[in-house]
Amino acid sequence: MKKYKVTLTKQEREELIAITQKGKHRSQKVLNALILLNCDEGGFQENRIKNVDISSVLQISMRKIDRTKKSFVEEGLEITLNGTKGQRIYAKKADGDFEAHLVALSCSEPPEGFSRWSLRLLCDKVVELNYVDKISHETIRRVLKKTKLSHGVNKVG
Repeated sequence: MKKYKVTLTKQEREELIAITQKGKHRSQKVLNALILLNCDEGGFQENRIKNVDISSVLQISMRKIDRTKKSFVEEGLEITLNGTKGQRIYAKKADGDFEAHLVALSCSEPPEGFSRWSLRLLCDKVVELNYVDKISHETIRRVLKKTKLSHGVNKVG
């Protein structure tokens, strides 16, 4: 296992101390700040505490301490304290053109044998008309909610 050495500058130490002493911060941010302050091996640290002692005082695992030290060394102070934003990018199925078709369809006459459109009926009809290749009824619900189109207010017929 790699050993990561945390060395904080005076400015970084002051920032971490400020986080731990005042203001409102997320609990994980405060915990990471405390870990970094106690693991500091730089010139501004008076006495260094062992990881075992840090773990018992803060009631955290040794692995949490190692992950925090690794994050600080490899990615920097800002990412260690605040984390990273999600990296996944989702393609939207419901663009403006699709929404217009969906609203027009939901305002039209329901199929034979039904008094009004259900979300699942709309879902099946949209796929049948080739507006999209596949879509869930939940996406249909979100689009209709966003357009403030209520199913039950005006019944067709």
